[in-house]
Amino acid sequence: MIDTSTLPNPLADMMSDTMLTISTDGGGTIPCWVKEYWTSQQRQASNLHEVSYRACYKPQLPRFFIERVTTPGDVVLDPFGGRGTTAVEAALLGRVPYNNDVNPLSEIFARPRVELPSYDAITHRLQQIPKEGSSPDIDLSMFYHPQTLEELCTLRDRLTDSPEDRWIRMVATNRLTGHSPGFFSVYTLPPNQAVSQDSQIKINAKRNQVPEYRDVHALILKKNRQLMKGLSPQQIQNLASVRSEAMWSCCDARSMPIAANTVQLTVTSPPFLDIVQYTQDNWLRCWFNKLDSEAIGKQIKCLASVDEWQRFIGEVFVELYRVTKPGGWVAFEVGEVRKATVRLEELVIPVAIQAGFTVECVMINQQQFTKTANIWGTSNNTAGTNTNRLVVARKA
Repeated sequence: MIDTSTLPNPLADMMSDTMLTISTDGGGTIPCWVKEYWTSQQRQASNLHEVSYRACYKPQLPRFFIERVTTPGDVVLDPFGGRGTTAVEAALLGRVPYNNDVNPLSEIFARPRVELPSYDAITHRLQQIPKEGSSPDIDLSMFYHPQTLEELCTLRDRLTDSPEDRWIRMVATNRLTGHSPGFFSVYTLPPNQAVSQDSQIKINAKRNQVPEYRDVHALILKKNRQLMKGLSPQQIQNLASVRSEAMWSCCDARSMPIAANTVQLTVTSPPFLDIVQYTQDNWLRCWFNKLDSEAIGKQIKCLASVDEWQRFIGEVFVELYRVTKPGGWVAFEVGEVRKATVRLEELVIPVAIQAGFTVECVMINQQQFTKTANIWGTSNNTAGTNTNRLVVARKA
């Protein structure tokens, strides 16, 4: 067994029999622990997380760190909030979520699930919104039945900024397109990817399909029940206890509206190297929420140059060092791209150290079907990224 006496006490159970090392620019080495840390428990997550978004990790990942290095009331940050996995999991555990993302869709997905209106309040609000009255401003007939589209457009025009309406907006945004009758659309790609109008026309022709009527209000209520199912009284109480202190910001992760020495833990996953096309994936979601997808896309960092990406991440770590409390932690999840020729964790380590952090280790969450001999490769996910590789750092 490996001696764990030098490991930080809150993370002592990170130890594994499989250990590698990563060399640093200064001639030292960083321990690299390989183990199945959380995927074996992936079915234990709250249903509240079940909203679709590209390139998101499982809630067990932030939970692993939240439970070990924070206490109730501590601030947990995600500067690249995405669908809000870190924020929602932190709130369920009674920690104060700070969620930031340059894409305003992040707050649309995350905030309502922390505020959590009652099912009765949502039902009552839906009853107040008519199903008729509005028409689309673009051609979406290839996705929706005419009556479904009218219901969807009327909903879009009538929603306000109340907690109930934010929840309804979140659920509707998540139901826009998919490949089952649980979505508003005809059969198309999974809900985290919206194809273009022309591509959907081709899908319809190939499948010999036309959009069938979907009851927008009924499907929203069905998804409500699914999201709220299984929430414990303690989780509901935890959400209520932190909602007023939660922070929702939409800005560059290198300059966030957070006071210095505030955050106990950051759990995040940054944009990878030119992998995910957020603008193309989210154009329909942006339409429903009256957002400019092209303008948002220009703000999202999707860098093709390794040097450019590392420089950007270095500037993010400078900001993370500023907002992190002394003794606070950062768990920075990165993926592996370009057929294992670029390991992003090796780019993160030097810039984290330069920003002032102590890099405690690299964690590789090894699932049972992945052989140790292949932990530096992508044999279990050859077409994308090999995720759950984390740089774990601490501020002295």
